[in-house]
Amino acid sequence: MHRSQKSASLPFIVWMVLFTIVPIILVIVYALQNGGGDFTLQNFVDFADPIYINVLLRSIGIALLCTAVCLLIGYPTAYFLTHKGLDKKGILILLFIIPMWMNFLVRTYAWLTLLESNGLITSTVNAIRHLFGAQDDVRLLYNYGAVLMGMVYNYLPFMILPLYTALDKMDKKVIEAAEDLGATKFQVFVKVVLPLSLPGIASGITMVFMPAVTTFVISRLLGGAQFKLFGDLIEQQFLFTGDWNFGSAMSLVMMALLLISMGLMNRFGDREGGGIL
Repeated sequence: MHRSQKSASLPFIVWMVLFTIVPIILVIVYALQNGGGDFTLQNFVDFADPIYINVLLRSIGIALLCTAVCLLIGYPTAYFLTHKGLDKKGILILLFIIPMWMNFLVRTYAWLTLLESNGLITSTVNAIRHLFGAQDDVRLLYNYGAVLMGMVYNYLPFMILPLYTALDKMDKKVIEAAEDLGATKFQVFVKVVLPLSLPGIASGITMVFMPAVTTFVISRLLGGAQFKLFGDLIEQQFLFTGDWNFGSAMSLVMMALLLISMGLMNRFGDREGGGIL
């Protein structure tokens, strides 16, 4: 039995080695070398430039804001979906999952056409503004708000699904016991539902923050050349500048930040009754 389990896991081990461990080793090797292949830490010294630090802080800031917005929208939505009197719950959940079947790039391009100067949303907003006497047209594309909206749209399902799972698997007898003891609905939510759903919150935060802080497609399409995130800088180093060493150093910094955030959220989830990983 033990030998058969090892044989069954062999393809997974080979896959992990070839497409996870080997690429990470290559990134580390490139990050610690210069263009001539000599060992150096200059790539990390160059990264300390205020320009790159500011872009990194901007990326972290918008990723945190995106995560917060997704949590504020996703928690009430997931809570509503777990309501015991809700009919056709499966159809509503499917409506959140269906957009994820579509290619990520196609979904982002859809927002590009909606937010452009002649797009449906921009035209509607400007028409309403003109009715109230506004003379100028509002610009909804190539700014901070457009990038944030695109990120929230793409990553919101990753917040709703773990929250729904945590809330749906919650023991309803605990809630009934709290109500029988005289607790109000607000007290039941604050003292029972919210603490029991914290592992789902931790999972949702991790699943949204990680792709949000590393994204580059959304910022490129909806933010334009005026709005760059850290993922755009990494892509630029590899595809346009051709400085793989500096790009690898930037990637290594990003991986370290992601590992730290995952570790913190995993410890938080363990402490509250369920780990993320």
